[in-house]
Amino acid sequence: MGLKTVSGQGKTRMAEASALDLNGVAVHPGYLDAGAQAAMVEDLRGVIRAAPLYAPVTPSGKPMSVRMTAAGRYGWFTDRKGYRYEERHPAGGAWPAIPESVLSVWRDLVSAERMPDCCLVNFYAEGARMGLHQDRDEADFTWPVLSISLGDEALFRVGGTARKDPTRSVWLRSGDVAVMGGAARLAYHGIDRVRPGSSALLPKGGRINLTLRVVD
Repeated sequence: MGLKTVSGQGKTRMAEASALDLNGVAVHPGYLDAGAQAAMVEDLRGVIRAAPLYAPVTPSGKPMSVRMTAAGRYGWFTDRKGYRYEERHPAGGAWPAIPESVLSVWRDLVSAERMPDCCLVNFYAEGARMGLHQDRDEADFTWPVLSISLGDEALFRVGGTARKDPTRSVWLRSGDVAVMGGAARLAYHGIDRVRPGSSALLPKGGRINLTLRVVD
């Protein structure tokens, strides 16, 4: 794929990249160039102003180390009641629309016909991680999950569809995009750690991960 202008306010460009296969997950290194990343972060600032980041807890009551919010028809949510999708932010407002700069990546790598229902926004500060898990709260697993990395590098680990399957890992860098589809749609995956200071994209450091999902 050559350099391509996408529709995030007409300013972003995608850098040429070849996909790597990580246990069936297609990882596109450097998919978004520096200009595309900066434009997307600016769009996400608007999302966070409308739907502020909050600190989720698991059904067992354990606080998660990431902070999160969402855009789209639904936001993925967790609390003592369980894991699920909700139509409104915990503060009561509707989720903002998914930015066009983000949807453009989905159109290019997944589909121009069916748009995602949810863009989950996870913010990883220093020390944050995400344990091995499956994305299985959606109704239709034939649609892939698309993940965009912005900011500090993160060690991404992917296994198989059973928790005990062998895993492989790769450092995701700012601008990388991963697509979990086909047999890898229900693969266990997680973030073992973030490398602080490895990117200057976010002025105060940290990592933003976007995951786009078809829910219904």
